[in-house]
Amino acid sequence: MGEYIQQQFKGFLSTPPLWKKDELFGIKQFKLPEGYLLPEALQNLYSPHSILGKRMESFFEHFINQTRDYDLLASNIQINREKLTIGEIDFLLKQLSNKKLLHVELVYKFYVYDPSFKEELQRWIGPNRKDSLLQKIEKLRKKQFPLLFKNETKDFLQSIPLDPNYVEQEACFRANLFLPKKWSRQSISLVNKECICGYWISNEDFQAEEYKHALFYSPKKQNWPLNPRYNNIWFSFSEIRTQINFFLKKKRAPLIWMKKNKEEYERFFVVWW
Repeated sequence: MGEYIQQQFKGFLSTPPLWKKDELFGIKQFKLPEGYLLPEALQNLYSPHSILGKRMESFFEHFINQTRDYDLLASNIQINREKLTIGEIDFLLKQLSNKKLLHVELVYKFYVYDPSFKEELQRWIGPNRKDSLLQKIEKLRKKQFPLLFKNETKDFLQSIPLDPNYVEQEACFRANLFLPKKWSRQSISLVNKECICGYWISNEDFQAEEYKHALFYSPKKQNWPLNPRYNNIWFSFSEIRTQINFFLKKKRAPLIWMKKNKEEYERFFVVWW
């Protein structure tokens, strides 16, 4: 488990930001400080969370605590109204070089590109079609960032103390993007092409002769960020075919790692829709 945690953490740090320019949708991108990947800093890393998003939050917090660039003022702050949770603020930071205060929301996503939508940014959707890039951006802009200024948040901010009017808001938005197979990445212009790390195919396409001589593995979601070359369990085409059918019957698109040879690996989703 410890080795997997370390590889998950490395996968988180190596996942590129969804946009590299200063803003997209009017949202600033939080840039992780560079030069952190030190083996000794990973030895005692542990995350109790099994849900991918929460695990990535714990990695982000560990990262911030190990840098000399920021002070972590608070994390995972639940905001309540009459004993009901109305939202959560991910991180409040102070940048030490200039004393700038930051509210950072962490987003870690896997999206596939569906050309059936009209506009490019509409086309980035979850592999199971339950969420999308534009839905997440709307949630950030209309719910998560405004939470800092809600009346219900005042008592907590006063306890730090922190004045929300002097806080800048940014998103640490990391993404793994999958195009339709044989789709050129050059057709993508509005997001960071470095996020493209694989492709997706239909169930029917996975019957192709080209796949029958490779080896495969379908990782649990918490291991999706891993580099496939660290995996040591592999299945034949017929064995993974059975596993894929199990997921597709439940309308769940599995992520598949494919080992073509000792040096060549691919990542792709097999979708049910």
